[in-house]
Amino acid sequence: MTEDPNAWPLANRLGLPDTIAYLRDTYPAPEWRQHHNFGELAAFWLQVHASLREQGGQLQQIMQAFREGVLDAPTFQQAFVPRFNHFLQHLEGHHGIEDSLYFPKFRALDPRMERGFDVLESDHELIHSALIGALDGARDLVAALPRGAASVQDASNRYADATDRLMALLARHLADEEDLVIPAMLEHGERSVG
Repeated sequence: MTEDPNAWPLANRLGLPDTIAYLRDTYPAPEWRQHHNFGELAAFWLQVHASLREQGGQLQQIMQAFREGVLDAPTFQQAFVPRFNHFLQHLEGHHGIEDSLYFPKFRALDPRMERGFDVLESDHELIHSALIGALDGARDLVAALPRGAASVQDASNRYADATDRLMALLARHLADEEDLVIPAMLEHGERSVG
């Protein structure tokens, strides 16, 4: 029987316990790329996560530049909207593939992995909810742009708060997911999940 994934709430988590990330000590992150089972899938997984971190960071930088007056409203909107949409699609697509394809394969490798992937799937739900909050904030912000400084200030504050929450949840989740996924690939080989 699996434990409640809410026992390790994403917003308060400092990492997964060793009982869940039970392969982490056997395969420490600094040694991943040198392991003989580290291949294209593991490299791709880490690259996707790096890309999500980078895209989120770019959105935060664009927002900061706008709030500091470095970007005017039209330039901000032109830079922000397509990047935000791409980030949303990328994140939702990545999580959809994990939930439907990869996580079931990892679960089948070893029953001890079930708890970890229950936690990760629960994280996806929380991240999706935070993403909706950021999306609502982004829509309000774009709608406020033509209404003037006071409306924009209020909307930008709400969006920034929602996005900061989303990025904090995502950062923790990505690190914890890597602690489960990459060691499992090194232990069992990429073919077992590829």
